[in-house]
Amino acid sequence: MADTDEPGEPAGRRSGPGGGILMGRPFGVPVYVSPSWFLVAALITWIFGNQLERVLPELGPTRYLVALFFAVAFYASVLVHELAHTLAALRFKLPVRRIQLQFFGGVSEIEKESESPGREFVLAFVGPLLSLLLAGGFYLGMKAVEPSTVPGVLLGGLMISNLLVAAFNLLPGLPLDGGRMLRAVIWALTKNPMTGTVAAAWVGRAIAIAVLFGLPLLTGTGIISGAGTQDLGGMDTVMNALLAAILAGIMWTGAGNSLRMARLRQHLPELRARTLTRRAIPVESATPLSEALRRANDAGARALVVVDGHGDPTALVRETAIASVPEHRRPWVAVSGLAQDLTDGMKVSAELAGEDLLDRLRAHPASEYLVLEPSGEIYGVLSTLDVEKAFVKAMARPQS
Repeated sequence: MADTDEPGEPAGRRSGPGGGILMGRPFGVPVYVSPSWFLVAALITWIFGNQLERVLPELGPTRYLVALFFAVAFYASVLVHELAHTLAALRFKLPVRRIQLQFFGGVSEIEKESESPGREFVLAFVGPLLSLLLAGGFYLGMKAVEPSTVPGVLLGGLMISNLLVAAFNLLPGLPLDGGRMLRAVIWALTKNPMTGTVAAAWVGRAIAIAVLFGLPLLTGTGIISGAGTQDLGGMDTVMNALLAAILAGIMWTGAGNSLRMARLRQHLPELRARTLTRRAIPVESATPLSEALRRANDAGARALVVVDGHGDPTALVRETAIASVPEHRRPWVAVSGLAQDLTDGMKVSAELAGEDLLDRLRAHPASEYLVLEPSGEIYGVLSTLDVEKAFVKAMARPQS
């Protein structure tokens, strides 16, 4: 239920659009439901249905339909929580890639980092705040109906579940919202976002360990009851231990991912189009490939740009296409047959760097790009493969 900042991957290496079933596009942001949600919905239906058997035994088998409605309503509450993050991000002009409802909760995938710790704090806090407001609304609704009725039980369950969502997300460790709030506070105090990320991530790992060992102990001593499983003998202990392991694993992994993305951001300014670009030479479309490669070799260049009679670039000779032509055939193959026509999206400035460069490549996926000087002169060709290699180096470089 925490939102994520991701600087984005190089073009051509993006993951699938949603990783689930597209449910809609509120405020223009796609909402996906992960297949794992159905497992949790079934589990919630079973557990809540067992509770209803004790509270409202007259329902009979219908109690599982009521429990299914509760599961759907609970995840609708989670969606409202995530929409709060999304609206705050859009208000701060931060692009949101998607919202995904998954195994435990949801994720708002925010592609850029907040510009200030104050905005970071607000962005993280609005989710738990909405969950608390929903809990208050369900509490007021519960007061208006009889407690021992289906509406009363549903409203009570939704009130408690939203309180738990708010409380869990306010824990001060990444990747939870409370962790982002802690990160914002430390960022404000130290003036260093990386310091805040490291501190909040390690607190998140500590919380993960506490959940792993503490949750089974609490449920085993009866401080937290295994709702709906008390009559199942030792099954409640197994389920509580499994739940603790899953939650701890999610938190530990999320904290590690936060550290990884923060380290990448430290090195993003080093990703510069000018330094990653391969030197290129201009060739006319009728030039034989062997002659074009000879000229490039003499000039110490590694790329070919097809130009018209006025010297204006019209296409790029693809590296993979060159490799596919046997050497003995290259004198009879014109570069035009191996070229990809240029589009405006395939032209980038040599001055682009960091997230601006990645945003440009992500918006216009291609294998190669023509890099131009501010004056419009050809500087060279940028390969997506070279950007990906630079990404890998940035990730492997030790934290400064």
